[in-house]
Amino acid sequence: MWKMTKIAALAVGLAAAMSASAGEVEVLHYWTSGGEAKSAAELKKIMQSKGHTWRDFAVAGGGGDSAMTVLKSRVISGNPPSAAQVKGPAIQEWASEGVLANVDALAKTEKWDDVLPKVVADVMKYKGSYVAAPVNVHRVNWLWASSDALKKAGVASMPKTWDEFFAAADKFKAAGLVPVAHGGQNWQDFTTFESVVLGVGGAKFYQDALVKLDDKAINSDTMKKSLETFRRIKTYTDPGAPGRDWNLATAMLIQGKAGFQLMGDWAKGEFIAANKAPGKDFQCAAAPGTANAFTFNVDSFILFKLKDAAAQKAQSDLASSIMSPEFQEVFNLNKGSIPVRTGQKMDKFDDCAKLSSKDFADTAKSGGLVPSVAHGMAIAPATEGAIKDVVSQFWNDDKVSVADAMKKIAAAAKTK
Repeated sequence: MWKMTKIAALAVGLAAAMSASAGEVEVLHYWTSGGEAKSAAELKKIMQSKGHTWRDFAVAGGGGDSAMTVLKSRVISGNPPSAAQVKGPAIQEWASEGVLANVDALAKTEKWDDVLPKVVADVMKYKGSYVAAPVNVHRVNWLWASSDALKKAGVASMPKTWDEFFAAADKFKAAGLVPVAHGGQNWQDFTTFESVVLGVGGAKFYQDALVKLDDKAINSDTMKKSLETFRRIKTYTDPGAPGRDWNLATAMLIQGKAGFQLMGDWAKGEFIAANKAPGKDFQCAAAPGTANAFTFNVDSFILFKLKDAAAQKAQSDLASSIMSPEFQEVFNLNKGSIPVRTGQKMDKFDDCAKLSSKDFADTAKSGGLVPSVAHGMAIAPATEGAIKDVVSQFWNDDKVSVADAMKKIAAAAKTK
């Protein structure tokens, strides 16, 4: 009996050793839509080709609070996944708990510091060490237009300034079109607002007012002008905007019912899915006044400390795969974003992506590459939420004066 038990125990031990040597990666991610799901499958295939097992950490309701609650309970109980999709300042919040792995050795071998712009690399680090791997870059400060609407309204080219934008909007209105397609969530309002601040004030003012939350910048004439411009855009939206999802606003352009939309490059995915071609059926340009700047939204994975050696190896292979030129290409072709690696070959990408990639590299050198506040890349979540609420209240209620909005933004900036 004892001998059989011992043999059974040895067999169990051998099986465990074999599975450990293979390595398993458990990954919390929210890649559930068509293009994203294709990309997740590609990453899974790469990991399996390296002999590892891929296990999805299914998350109900996308990347919301419930997912983070489940993740926290797993981490507290000493059973974290290999990696989780987390971005922006939340990376540093997790790192400060002492639960993330240091991946400097891999980053050094693969020269991450050489292929990532410093402003992006810094987001992936905690106290100077890499704790996360970036997947992609979305440009947020885009202006999209319907080619049919431009033609119908007699608008010859994409506006480079806010004055040109409003002149074009008047032409759309005269042609019986909705000048600006907009939706009704606070992040959509702030996506427009941060592009206005960037276009009116430039990259340094954007950094001072929305990232550093400098009181002087928030209470300046430049912020006053930004809020006035923002409010003027509202007058060109339609009564159906409140509560509308962003993709339904994009659909208004696809159908030729609306002229412009201020939205990140995920909007391009909607055009492509509708078999519309960039440069032919729709136009892309940097939001007015922001051609020399780039607001970035970077998806990334934080990497947890793991005890098992095989799991550590699998995790390292996962980080390496995420940063590989091959995965960066296939993922971003599916997602509508661009590779986070500079110097990546872009021959398979469309003209909007090529422009985005060029501007990403150029602004990284010029200082025009700035984090998107609207998309969780710049400030602490509580502060971000408070400022978003103020901006949406201003957008939705004409009784809130510009002066009141400035005071409320300054107060919200102090939210901890």
